Amino acid sequence: MIKIEHLYKRYGRLTAVEDLNLEVGAGEIFGFLGPNGAGKTTTLKILTGLLLPTSGRASIGGFDVVRESSQAKRLTSLIPDRPYLYEKLTPVEYLRFVAGLYGLEGPETEKRAEDYLELFGLLPWRDELIEGFSHGMKQKVVMAGALLPRPRALIVDEPMVGLDPAAAKLVKDLFSKLSQEGVTIMLSTHTLEVAQKLCHRIGIIHRAKLIALGTLEELRGRTGQGDVDLESVFLELTGSAREAPEAIP
Repeated sequence: MIKIEHLYKRYGRLTAVEDLNLEVGAGEIFGFLGPNGAGKTTTLKILTGLLLPTSGRASIGGFDVVRESSQAKRLTSLIPDRPYLYEKLTPVEYLRFVAGLYGLEGPETEKRAEDYLELFGLLPWRDELIEGFSHGMKQKVVMAGALLPRPRALIVDEPMVGLDPAAAKLVKDLFSKLSQEGVTIMLSTHTLEVAQKLCHRIGIIHRAKLIALGTLEELRGRTGQGDVDLESVFLELTGSAREAPEAIP
């Protein structure tokens, strides 16, 4: 569903992403992990059309994210690390705006919007201005908007920031359900416990290069640490990759 081939992104002499090759299948929850400044967010922004690559290719559902950006975007939704919203809108107005971007309208779309507001506990505030919401409530509005068009690929950057434990569990359960329905989820997070629980495979990027790829068991095998958690594996692998060039996020 998601394919990345020899992807580079440079800012002058600094390299943010270097020769990245990666495939994520339909229905897979893929954890894209790395320290700050490793190149995670840059990669996600390229996949969603927010940045252009310096060279290489990325595609979603077979559509090139640069040459066929409109087709790729119709299959894709983004949940960013910060909830960028039109805060003078209400949740209902925001979801109608998102629906319009995807050419969605009618009673079925309205019902789906209501269902997502109810799922995220936002119905009591459906007609309140978003500007008065907490960070966690804004994040829920963003998630409702991302899920409204029924994307086939969901790009997620730090989804749990600002969410209380109940909301975080709801999101984890929702991602698992979407995966079972065939939705591809590419998830970047520093919450390694979440990645360990949800992700079928994990890729670790460090200083612009992909340094490890596989299931948790396969990554454990690389470190020779035995039955340890993802945090231990991550620290071992990123601590050993000191020869890579400097990068920017």
